[in-house]
Formats: sequence, structure tokens, C-alpha cells
Amino acid sequence: METSAYGASLAGGAFDFWSFVRRPQTVARLLSWLFAIVVFATIVSEGYINEQHGDVTKCMFNNNDSACSYGIGVGILAFLACVVFIVLDAYFPQISNANERKYIVLGDLGFSGVWTFLWFVCFCVLADQWSRTDQAAVIADAGRAVVAFSFFSTATWAILTVLALRRYRQGVEEVGLGYNDPSVDHASPYPSAYSGAPEGYQQSPFNASSAGQGGYQPPAY
Repeated sequence: METSAYGASLAGGAFDFWSFVRRPQTVARLLSWLFAIVVFATIVSEGYINEQHGDVTKCMFNNNDSACSYGIGVGILAFLACVVFIVLDAYFPQISNANERKYIVLGDLGFSGVWTFLWFVCFCVLADQWSRTDQAAVIADAGRAVVAFSFFSTATWAILTVLALRRYRQGVEEVGLGYNDPSVDHASPYPSAYSGAPEGYQQSPFNASSAGQGGYQPPAY
């Protein structure tokens, strides 16, 4: 029976690219990666506008530079995190130590949960500031795209949180059923010193009975 730990089979299996790409977790990460690019790239390229009769640029979201900075920061960090976790997901089946797998899954669970909350805050802030913005003076399509993809990012990171939680629970159950580290050979090729006489051993012909019959006996006085 094939044994697995934390949602992946034992180490040493061949990497199947197409199976990896079709995994729900990989699809959610790729979507999160794409949505993060849309959010921070749109704000950087079109989110700042010049004031009338001035050279100073202001954030398109109600001239609130903090809103734009928050969206850019969350988007860039989410983009980098998606890259890191995609690499870890690809390398995950090659990790033989169950504890190392657990730490990666816990890191994924914690980060995904935090970023779900941060994206939700980002969506609420940008949507609120956008509702107060004079949309005739800005690029309306860009502002709507940032708000929409902030919401989509909240959904995809929530999915990643659920998948990480499911993988953690699955791993705890699998390890509890007896996951063995395949890198450690638990079967010793040598017989135990206390397992009895080795194979082929024959008892000495000079046992106690024969020694008593043919051996030296002290004279009787």
C-alpha cells in the first residue's frame, strides 16, 4: 500500500509536470500570482495622476496615497510568495522528512490565512476610496480593475487557506497511522545479539552429562 504524508507520496517519485499543473492548489496559486500582478502593476502604471495645473502626482483612489501604497505592497509580497510556494510545492514530494513537510504546510497555512485577511482589507479600503473618487477625472477602468482583482485575490487566497488546512489535517492523520521516513532503513541486516543462537550453531558434544561420566571424579574417603 502506498504511503504518503501531508498530501504527497513518499520521496523518490518522478515529477509529473502536467499532474502538478492540474492540481487545485497549483491552479489557485497561479491565479493568485496573476491577480497580484494585475493589482500592483495597474496601480503603478495608471494609479497616480497629476493634479490640474500641477506636477505633483496623487493616488487615483480619492487622492489617498496610503491606499495606493497598501495595494502595491500587498500585491508585490503576494506575487513573491506565490513564486516561493510554487517552487516548494514542486519540491515537496522530494522531501522525505515528515517534520520538514509539516513546517512547510504550517507556513503555507499561516501565510495564506494572513494574506486572505490583508487582501480583504485591501478590497474594502480601495472600494471605499473609489466610491468617493471623482471617476470623471481618472481612468475608471483601471480603478475598477484594481478593486475587482483585489476581491478575486481574497477569494483565491481563501481557497489556498482551506487547501493548506486540509493538507495539514490529512498529514496529521497519515503520520498518526505510521509514516516512516524512507531515507532511514529500519531493518538491520545483522541478527540481534539477544535473538537466540545463530543459524547453523551446534551444541558442544562435551555436555554436562558426558563430562560427568567420562571425566575426572574425586576419590571417595
